[in-house]
Amino acid sequence: MTDPATTELAILAGDPAGPEPDPARLEALVVRLRTVEQQRDAWQTRCEGLAGERDQEREAVQRLRASGSYRLGRTLVTFVRDPLHSSPRLLRRLVHRVRRHVPAPPKRSSAAPALPTHLYVAIGLRLPALRSFVLALRRRLLVEPDHRAVVLTDDPGFSLLRKSALVIEYLPDRQTWHRHRPDRPWDGVLADRLARLSREHAAVQVIFIDPEHPPTLADLLRQYDTTMPVQRSLQQS
Repeated sequence: MTDPATTELAILAGDPAGPEPDPARLEALVVRLRTVEQQRDAWQTRCEGLAGERDQEREAVQRLRASGSYRLGRTLVTFVRDPLHSSPRLLRRLVHRVRRHVPAPPKRSSAAPALPTHLYVAIGLRLPALRSFVLALRRRLLVEPDHRAVVLTDDPGFSLLRKSALVIEYLPDRQTWHRHRPDRPWDGVLADRLARLSREHAAVQVIFIDPEHPPTLADLLRQYDTTMPVQRSLQQS
């Protein structure tokens, strides 16, 4: 009896002595490999963002430890824990710093308020049309940076657009999902994903993009209206 693993390796390697390759099975393996690569790229992007946040927090901690307020706090803690055995030098320094410490006036926060998030559902756009739309949306935000953009796409080549400075989320297309999970309707998966992304990014608007007529930069600048309902569509017939 032939070993199943050997048979599969023979199929993948194209061994003439093995059985004929199954095109449907090879296609399924290619789709699975592409999905794993897309998930790897998505996790890599998230890890890079978390690494940046980690570095920012580390710098903030270093600045705090180097500040005079932190050193004064450490001196107070040392005195409170063991006041009888505190050195006279420590006590003199503490009294001197407390007497001369004048609280600085509160600084006005220079940080801009957080921008609202808009979720763009670009389902059905192939990579060339998706690239054009993402570039147009990026230019639109450069002209009027009034919100953050999150784009949901079903094109497997979305990882090529990671440097667009936009948040791009991926959902497998209807056909791919049906081949792998025929037991769960794709429409329900899409609804669940939209609800989860809206919660994670605190989206105030969900905008559906017409795949037949994706908006251009002129459309985005002309048709954008913050008084529209929460859920609307651009160029959608």
